[in-house]
Amino acid sequence: MMREFVVEADGGSRGNPGPAGYGAVVLDPVTGETLAEAAEYIGTATNNVAEYRGLIAGLRAAHAIDPTARVRVRMDSKLVVEQMSGRWKIKHPDMRPLAAEAKTVFPAAQVGYEWIPRERNKHADRLANEAMDAGARGGQWQPRTPAAAAPPAGAHRAGPEAADEAEGAANAEDTARTPAVPPVGWAAPADLGAPATLVLLRHGETALTPQKRFSGSGGDDPELSPAGRRQAEQVAGALAARGTVQAIVSSPLRRCRETAEAAAARLGLDVRIEDGLRETDFGAWEGLTFAEVRERYPADLDAWLKSAKAAPTGGGESFATVARRVGLARDKLIARYAGRTVLVVSHVTPVKTLVRLALGAPSESLFRMELSAASLSVVAYYADGNASVRLLNDTSHLR
Repeated sequence: MMREFVVEADGGSRGNPGPAGYGAVVLDPVTGETLAEAAEYIGTATNNVAEYRGLIAGLRAAHAIDPTARVRVRMDSKLVVEQMSGRWKIKHPDMRPLAAEAKTVFPAAQVGYEWIPRERNKHADRLANEAMDAGARGGQWQPRTPAAAAPPAGAHRAGPEAADEAEGAANAEDTARTPAVPPVGWAAPADLGAPATLVLLRHGETALTPQKRFSGSGGDDPELSPAGRRQAEQVAGALAARGTVQAIVSSPLRRCRETAEAAAARLGLDVRIEDGLRETDFGAWEGLTFAEVRERYPADLDAWLKSAKAAPTGGGESFATVARRVGLARDKLIARYAGRTVLVVSHVTPVKTLVRLALGAPSESLFRMELSAASLSVVAYYADGNASVRLLNDTSHLR
């Protein structure tokens, strides 16, 4: 007989966007017994992002207990319930990857969704507030002891209940601001199962690489140079010798696809394209050297060097925008390739961003990492949300 669970989930933001967290609980539908709890402070985000993250965490917690079970999800977010039930379209591009990730945890036939009033979602609400309180103290949520006192619930919304429900009824969606901050601390890796391991490969050289010109996603789409093709073949041979890669994912830009295809030919794998892995759009700086940008756009360059929120001249992307995009792509890859090793072929900024996020390092650390053409870096992601940076800028395979 198929087992059944109830998952109650919630998320909130103190500012919308602001410091955000989620909570989720897995319950026995007959006895009401708490089978599992999950909560996390996720940095600066919106209510909707936190709610979706809570849903994903609750589903994963239920899946860890019994992946064959039927699950009834109960949430006070009408937006999430209606979208996941298929009655409302998911219009905002930042919400689609979160909904897609939630759908990967269980087969659709095993999950149903139910809206409940906020007062009936107090357990998950309390966990979300505990997570945000922990974040305010500079830490992460830890399971409570039985003697611990429960903090007041219901304080996490940005506005009154009527405004929140009006937002849901209008099918409004918030935009994710930053990827989640990884939890602090470890459980023993052996207790967590095999991690999702991303082998991060920067593409081989193009004609612009030796000249150190800005080459992003907003200018030309250069091919690999002869030197870059040699590098792609060398790294492909090294990966084939290791024999650990089980899938390949690439940025849509030509230099990455060509690098990925060289590896795919040696490994006998297909290449899957992930748009979120594309390089920064450098706007009017595309094709220019740093010195040329300094000469033409000195004030804009100074602002860009000082703040992750500053964008290159002419409608380029800020590093904050790129971090949000890359974080969403990362979350999809972790969900899709749990327990597997994946070759991820991308560019300087996305690879550095993945390493930065795994370390919990500030945005200025992007300027303090060396990342050579055709270099390998490795980050492993465990089931509890922790990440381990195992390698950075390895070029030993290049001869």
